[in-house]
Amino acid sequence: MDIKKLQSLVIGALEDVKAQDIRLFDTMHLTSLFDRIVIASGTSNRQTKALAASVRDKVKAEGGHILSIEGETTGEWVLVDLGDMIVHIMQPAIRAYYRLEEIWGEKEIKLGAAKRKPSTGTKITSHILGSTPTKTTASTTPARKTTASKTAPKTATKSSTKTASKTASKSAGKTASKSSSAKRTAVKKSK
Repeated sequence: MDIKKLQSLVIGALEDVKAQDIRLFDTMHLTSLFDRIVIASGTSNRQTKALAASVRDKVKAEGGHILSIEGETTGEWVLVDLGDMIVHIMQPAIRAYYRLEEIWGEKEIKLGAAKRKPSTGTKITSHILGSTPTKTTASTTPARKTTASKTAPKTATKSSTKTASKTASKSAGKTASKSSSAKRTAVKKSK
Protein backbone atom coordinates (compact mmCIF):
# COMPACT_ATOMS: atom_id res chain seq x y z
CA MET A 1 0.00 0.00 0.00
CA ASP A 2 1.23 3.51 -0.82
CA ILE A 3 2.63 5.32 2.24
CA LYS A 4 0.46 8.42 1.60
CA LYS A 5 -2.68 6.28 1.48
CA LEU A 6 -1.60 4.36 4.59
CA GLN A 7 -0.94 7.49 6.63
CA SER A 8 -4.27 8.96 5.52
CA LEU A 9 -6.08 5.76 6.59
CA VAL A 10 -4.34 5.69 9.97
CA ILE A 11 -5.02 9.38 10.71
CA GLY A 12 -8.66 8.93 9.70
CA ALA A 13 -9.02 5.84 11.89
CA LEU A 14 -7.53 7.67 14.88
CA GLU A 15 -9.73 10.71 14.38
CA ASP A 16 -12.84 8.50 14.14
CA VAL A 17 -12.31 7.34 17.73
CA LYS A 18 -11.34 10.82 18.97
CA ALA A 19 -7.58 10.34 19.46
CA GLN A 20 -5.85 13.32 21.02
CA ASP A 21 -2.65 15.08 19.94
CA ILE A 22 -2.00 13.04 16.78
CA ARG A 23 1.54 13.57 15.46
CA LEU A 24 3.05 12.08 12.30
CA PHE A 25 6.81 11.87 11.68
CA ASP A 26 8.96 10.96 8.68
CA THR A 27 11.65 8.52 9.86
CA MET A 28 13.22 7.46 6.55
CA HIS A 29 16.41 9.40 7.35
CA LEU A 30 16.69 7.82 10.83
CA THR A 31 15.99 4.13 10.22
CA SER A 32 15.41 1.68 7.40
CA LEU A 33 12.92 -0.33 9.47
CA PHE A 34 9.91 1.93 8.79
CA ASP A 35 9.11 5.16 6.94
CA ARG A 36 6.57 6.82 9.23
CA ILE A 37 5.69 6.87 12.89
CA VAL A 38 2.39 8.09 14.34
CA ILE A 39 2.01 8.98 18.01
CA ALA A 40 -1.46 9.58 19.46
CA SER A 41 -3.04 9.71 22.91
CA GLY A 42 -6.11 8.01 24.32
CA THR A 43 -7.70 9.03 27.60
CA SER A 44 -8.23 5.52 29.01
CA ASN A 45 -7.24 1.89 28.55
CA ARG A 46 -10.52 1.28 26.78
CA GLN A 47 -9.98 4.16 24.34
CA THR A 48 -6.40 3.16 23.49
CA LYS A 49 -7.62 -0.36 22.71
CA ALA A 50 -10.47 1.07 20.59
CA LEU A 51 -8.04 3.32 18.71
CA ALA A 52 -5.79 0.34 17.90
CA ALA A 53 -8.81 -1.70 16.79
CA SER A 54 -9.98 1.17 14.56
CA VAL A 55 -6.56 1.39 12.88
CA ARG A 56 -6.45 -2.39 12.44
CA ASP A 57 -9.95 -2.59 10.96
CA LYS A 58 -9.52 0.34 8.53
CA VAL A 59 -6.16 -0.89 7.24
CA LYS A 60 -7.46 -4.44 6.79
CA ALA A 61 -10.58 -3.17 5.02
CA GLU A 62 -8.39 -1.37 2.48
CA GLY A 63 -6.25 -4.46 1.87
CA GLY A 64 -3.33 -3.52 4.11
CA HIS A 65 -1.43 -5.91 6.35
CA ILE A 66 -1.01 -5.74 10.11
CA LEU A 67 2.32 -7.26 11.15
CA SER A 68 1.75 -7.08 14.90
CA ILE A 69 -0.23 -5.41 17.67
CA GLU A 70 1.39 -5.17 21.09
CA GLY A 71 0.05 -3.94 24.42
CA GLU A 72 -3.66 -4.54 23.92
CA THR A 73 -3.95 -6.48 27.17
CA THR A 74 -3.03 -3.50 29.36
CA GLY A 75 -4.05 -0.67 27.06
CA GLU A 76 -1.63 1.87 28.50
CA TRP A 77 0.60 1.81 25.39
CA VAL A 78 -0.57 -0.02 22.29
CA LEU A 79 1.77 -0.39 19.32
CA VAL A 80 0.42 -1.26 15.87
CA ASP A 81 3.09 -2.39 13.39
CA LEU A 82 2.00 -1.82 9.78
CA GLY A 83 5.41 -2.52 8.24
CA ASP A 84 6.15 0.88 6.66
CA MET A 85 4.43 2.66 9.54
CA ILE A 86 4.43 2.21 13.31
CA VAL A 87 1.50 3.58 15.33
CA HIS A 88 2.00 4.32 19.04
CA ILE A 89 -1.22 4.89 20.99
CA MET A 90 -0.53 5.91 24.58
CA GLN A 91 -2.17 7.35 27.62
CA PRO A 92 -0.97 10.91 28.36
CA ALA A 93 1.10 10.01 31.45
CA ILE A 94 2.96 7.26 29.57
CA ARG A 95 3.48 9.56 26.59
CA ALA A 96 4.85 12.33 28.78
CA TYR A 97 7.22 9.91 30.50
CA TYR A 98 8.71 8.31 27.35
CA ARG A 99 8.62 11.44 25.12
CA LEU A 100 8.89 9.59 21.81
CA GLU A 101 8.53 12.89 19.97
CA GLU A 102 12.04 13.80 21.12
CA ILE A 103 13.46 10.59 19.63
CA TRP A 104 11.58 10.49 16.31
CA GLY A 105 10.36 14.07 15.98
CA GLU A 106 13.06 15.56 13.80
CA LYS A 107 10.85 15.72 10.68
CA GLU A 108 7.20 16.17 11.59
CA ILE A 109 4.69 15.91 8.78
CA LYS A 110 1.92 18.47 9.10
CA LEU A 111 -1.52 16.96 8.72
CA GLY A 112 -3.09 18.90 5.86
CA ALA A 113 -6.69 19.95 5.54
CA ALA A 114 -7.26 17.25 2.93
CA LYS A 115 -6.35 14.52 5.39
CA ARG A 116 -8.33 15.88 8.33
CA LYS A 117 -12.05 16.12 8.80
CA PRO A 118 -13.46 19.59 9.49
CA SER A 119 -13.80 20.37 13.17
CA THR A 120 -17.20 20.42 14.84
CA GLY A 121 -16.97 24.23 15.06
CA THR A 122 -17.28 24.66 11.27
CA LYS A 123 -20.56 26.01 10.00
CA ILE A 124 -21.74 27.53 6.77
CA THR A 125 -23.64 30.78 6.99
CA SER A 126 -25.19 33.16 4.52
CA HIS A 127 -25.77 36.73 5.67
CA ILE A 128 -27.79 38.03 2.77
CA LEU A 129 -30.31 36.12 0.71
CA GLY A 130 -28.87 35.19 -2.64
CA SER A 131 -25.23 35.65 -1.58
CA THR A 132 -22.73 32.82 -1.58
CA PRO A 133 -22.36 31.00 1.69
CA THR A 134 -19.20 31.59 3.70
CA LYS A 135 -17.46 29.11 5.92
CA THR A 136 -16.62 30.19 9.45
CA THR A 137 -14.66 28.16 11.92
CA ALA A 138 -14.90 28.60 15.65
CA SER A 139 -11.52 29.08 17.23
CA THR A 140 -10.36 26.08 19.09
CA THR A 141 -8.77 26.43 22.46
CA PRO A 142 -5.43 24.73 22.93
CA ALA A 143 -5.52 21.49 24.85
CA ARG A 144 -4.74 21.71 28.54
CA LYS A 145 -1.33 20.52 29.51
CA THR A 146 -1.41 17.19 31.24
CA THR A 147 -0.10 17.26 34.77
CA ALA A 148 -0.03 13.49 35.04
CA SER A 149 3.73 13.40 34.60
CA LYS A 150 4.12 15.86 37.47
CA THR A 151 1.61 14.17 39.75
CA ALA A 152 2.65 10.56 39.12
CA PRO A 153 6.02 10.83 40.90
CA LYS A 154 4.48 12.86 43.74
CA THR A 155 1.73 10.30 44.22
CA ALA A 156 4.22 7.46 44.21
CA THR A 157 6.43 9.32 46.69
CA LYS A 158 3.52 10.14 48.98
CA SER A 159 2.23 6.58 49.00
CA SER A 160 5.69 5.09 49.50
CA THR A 161 6.36 7.59 52.31
CA LYS A 162 3.05 6.68 53.97
CA THR A 163 3.82 2.98 53.63
CA ALA A 164 7.33 3.45 55.01
CA SER A 165 6.09 5.49 57.97
CA LYS A 166 3.35 2.94 58.74
CA THR A 167 5.87 0.11 58.58
CA ALA A 168 8.31 2.03 60.76
CA SER A 169 5.63 2.84 63.35
CA LYS A 170 4.42 -0.78 63.42
CA SER A 171 7.92 -2.16 63.86
CA ALA A 172 8.69 0.49 66.47
CA GLY A 173 5.50 -0.45 68.29
CA LYS A 174 6.40 -4.14 68.18
CA THR A 175 9.93 -3.41 69.34
CA ALA A 176 8.62 -1.24 72.17
CA SER A 177 6.14 -3.90 73.27
CA LYS A 178 8.85 -6.57 73.14
CA SER A 179 11.25 -4.44 75.16
CA SER A 180 8.56 -3.61 77.74
CA SER A 181 7.61 -7.28 78.05
CA ALA A 182 11.32 -8.12 78.38
CA LYS A 183 11.61 -5.52 81.17
CA ARG A 184 8.58 -6.99 82.94
CA THR A 185 10.10 -10.44 82.68
CA ALA A 186 13.41 -9.14 84.02
CA VAL A 187 11.64 -7.38 86.91
CA LYS A 188 9.70 -10.56 87.76
CA LYS A 189 12.89 -12.62 87.74
CA SER A 190 14.66 -10.14 90.00
CA LYS A 191 11.85 -10.34 92.58
